[in-house]
Amino acid sequence: MKNLLTLTLMVCALVFSGDAIAQEFSGMDKSPMDMASYPSDYKNSDKAVRVIYSRPQLKGRSLDDLAPAGKVWRTGANEAAEITFYKGATVGGQKVDAGTYSLFTVPGEDGWTVILNKNLNQWGSYFYDDSGDVARAKGMVSNASDSLEAFSMTFKEVDNGVHLIMGWGTTRVAVPISFVM
Repeated sequence: MKNLLTLTLMVCALVFSGDAIAQEFSGMDKSPMDMASYPSDYKNSDKAVRVIYSRPQLKGRSLDDLAPAGKVWRTGANEAAEITFYKGATVGGQKVDAGTYSLFTVPGEDGWTVILNKNLNQWGSYFYDDSGDVARAKGMVSNASDSLEAFSMTFKEVDNGVHLIMGWGTTRVAVPISFVM
């Protein structure tokens, strides 16, 4: 009897575990998550800054429609982008403590306002609350000859620090960052 009960339990476990294993995965995210860090080499584990964001695609749409001038934008797709400073920094001349912040932007023709906000885990900019702003800095706008289909971020080393470079279409935005030593 004991063997029959054990056998029955094992059969039930196999039958019901098959359903758990056979779960289907949803399709590929249309705006996959990406990350940029400085320094960017994999041999250097002493990072100063890292940004995690999703990469929307233009797909024939206008940057002005997707990130309208004068309106707070999540700086990517899906959740608001998050930037982590592993050491104190200045962003556009404003002191920022080490920590993780939501990264929002307000696009404009002569410059983009870059916002660091202490409220994390926000979906888009729908619940953006300026009372959580830690810093606002001006990003310098330029136009490139090549067009980026996917929104992208990278760090470029410059004298006295780095620039966080954001690019989409032919628009490029550079945000100066230096680190407190």
